Amino acid sequence: MTDRELLTMMTEPSRRLIEDIRRIPGDILILGCGGKVGPSLAIQAKRAIEAAGIQKEVIGASLFDYEDAAPSMLEHGVRLIEADFFDPDALRRLPDVPNIIFMVGRKFGTYKNQTTTWAINAMLPCKICERFPNANIVAFSTTNIYGNYPVAGGGCVEDGPLNPIGEYSQTCLGRERLMEHFSRKNGTPMLFFRLNYAIDLRYGVLYDIARNVLDGTPINLDVPLFACIWQGDANEYAIRSLLHCDCPPNAVNVSGPETISTLWAANEMGKLLGREPVFSGSTENGLRAGCIFPNTTKLSQLMGYPTMALRDMMQMVAEWIMAGGRSINAPTHFESTDGKY
Repeated sequence: MTDRELLTMMTEPSRRLIEDIRRIPGDILILGCGGKVGPSLAIQAKRAIEAAGIQKEVIGASLFDYEDAAPSMLEHGVRLIEADFFDPDALRRLPDVPNIIFMVGRKFGTYKNQTTTWAINAMLPCKICERFPNANIVAFSTTNIYGNYPVAGGGCVEDGPLNPIGEYSQTCLGRERLMEHFSRKNGTPMLFFRLNYAIDLRYGVLYDIARNVLDGTPINLDVPLFACIWQGDANEYAIRSLLHCDCPPNAVNVSGPETISTLWAANEMGKLLGREPVFSGSTENGLRAGCIFPNTTKLSQLMGYPTMALRDMMQMVAEWIMAGGRSINAPTHFESTDGKY
């Protein structure tokens, strides 16, 4: 499979997305679409609109960090605007639209440059809320805001306690708190899209585990459990979430339905790759300490189960790596236990 074939597969709109895109009134503006995730989301939205046979524009605004992001979106009919959202003039020139998917955020590098992360993750969302008080806003967030959760508790739930570990997670909670302030002040419908480990074949927690198995790098069992979701499914949920915005904001955990054992996943990858995994840490220690893993029953109730099965994802990732497929070089650091990224 080539990168182009992967993009085509990942952006194929499902029947339920095609049905829901008809119900979303007006155009869609995706802010921060130039990273590793945004292009596939924008393209999937555009393909769903075309499959639905309706007239609706998908607009992407970003600084376009990835060099192949803009050409792929332009090829599929996404209108692009290069914009620095910290520039008041650039922000003012953005079109007024009824639907916004806000993807801007910073994670890696926080530990050595906390002020920039706070500015991007907490201050910038305030500017977006002030600029678009009348739009539906789906804001990407993270399950990191929950902190470590007791394994026996069934996973973190949307209305449960929030105990972020480290400054990255604190800035993400700051983003939610400040956006909720503007939602209540202006009556802006919002949804916090608390994503946990989206993957495609070129990056993600399954890629990291497979790469570690193949390279003989120890896999840390102090993080005993995780969850993940196919990027195509995550994109679909983000678009369809525009129908579930509310004031005060709604919140949804977004990941696969399985709680996955790190030990099991590494051993399964070992079978697929023909290598014996190497481990560090202890599952028992991790289970005692707790970890970040989401309960996704609310997501399933609102929008149904993901379409891509876990074993299919694992098989495809293993085949991609064995075939020498390209990596985006964006490690998840899923094994981090101290909140430093």
